[in-house]
Amino acid sequence: MAASLEAAQETAHALAARGVELILGTAVDYSGVTRSKGVPVSRLDAFVSSGMGASPSWVVFCIDFGIAFTPSLGVTGDLRLRLDPHRLTVVDDGIAWAPTTLHFQDGSIFPGCPRARLVKTLDRLDAAGFSAVTGTELEFVLVAPDGSALDDGPWNGYGIRPALRHGSLLTDLARTFEAAGVAVEQIHTEYGSHQVEISLAPADPLTTADNTVLARILIGRAAERAGMGVSFSPTPFAGGVGNGAHLHLSLERDGQPVFSGAAGPHGMSTTGAAAIAGIVGALPDLQGVLAGSAVSALRLQPGHWAGAFACWGLENREAAVRFIEATPSSPGGANVEVKIIDASANPYLAPTVLLGAALDGIEADQELPPEISVDPATLPDAEKGAIALAAEQATALDRLEHSARAKSLLGDDIHAGVVAVRRYEQSTYGAETPGFVADAFRLAFSC
Repeated sequence: MAASLEAAQETAHALAARGVELILGTAVDYSGVTRSKGVPVSRLDAFVSSGMGASPSWVVFCIDFGIAFTPSLGVTGDLRLRLDPHRLTVVDDGIAWAPTTLHFQDGSIFPGCPRARLVKTLDRLDAAGFSAVTGTELEFVLVAPDGSALDDGPWNGYGIRPALRHGSLLTDLARTFEAAGVAVEQIHTEYGSHQVEISLAPADPLTTADNTVLARILIGRAAERAGMGVSFSPTPFAGGVGNGAHLHLSLERDGQPVFSGAAGPHGMSTTGAAAIAGIVGALPDLQGVLAGSAVSALRLQPGHWAGAFACWGLENREAAVRFIEATPSSPGGANVEVKIIDASANPYLAPTVLLGAALDGIEADQELPPEISVDPATLPDAEKGAIALAAEQATALDRLEHSARAKSLLGDDIHAGVVAVRRYEQSTYGAETPGFVADAFRLAFSC
């Protein structure tokens, strides 16, 4: 402990020499909102060793001013947000950031901590002889500072004209991400009006989750410097194109990939096939974690390339699980892209449940369901209905709440908390119009 404190003090001196005056530590709650606490740089060692106080209700804060209490998450008790000093990154003039993990006062891990739950899942993978790599695609919409729609001329999906019009922002983002040590594979204007996507390079799942939080912060700061705001909402404007937070996943066992190099479909091994079967089979139960907000259903519809059907297919962008084969054009190797995830999903809980479902599939030797090689919406009604994900929040939450599998993957505290937060949203916003809901959530997930 003395050595770590000495290292933290040395880091504090180095940050202060770079002009850093404030350290912000973040935790993402079950509604997908990033919360923070800050200390002067001189108190970095305390943030690392003993942590900063927070009520257990932090994790069940809602997108507005509501709190969705559960029997174990209420007004009593106290937690400590302990900063990870290895992730300290300067994010603005005088301000550095790092993620935190939630602990009890005695130093033990709080079981309701999303970041700690991901680490526990990765330990489970490691014990079974597996390692995982993930990458994410972050879609967002540029808006006016007050959240209203930008009106600065026509927009072409993937067009060069909007890319050049906003070239100063895009170059600022490239420069900012490089300075922060976050590798970016692509930055481009997207299909929707004023929509942009940044694809982060593959990394271990904890790094990817941390980088997702950091990326939202960096994007928000760059947009503000450009005189704009940014919306990560699943559907910023009712009737408009939605934002995804797609997660790519690859697995290795004893150093060998499970999605390529074998005789199964598109080169996958029997282990890889079972992993995909586990994910596809669990999606109806996990939709409330991956795309469970009151605004998620506005995006998760057929024809929106959002993966509204629990199925898989090679390069099928309407399937919830898109398989990318290992080819010369796929330098990262074979992987699966889970398309239903949006930015309302906690970035630590999404990989937690997907990796856990994949491992469940492997351990149970689940059979890979038939590949869907067409738009699932064109299938006969009986086939289509059998794989359709929930079209409304209430159904998704019913499945999540009564799912023993989801409770096992999340743990009791997180499972109950996620259900409570989303039930709050359902009761508060369920009867409102899509326009009202889109307005209410537009800036909720912005940093």
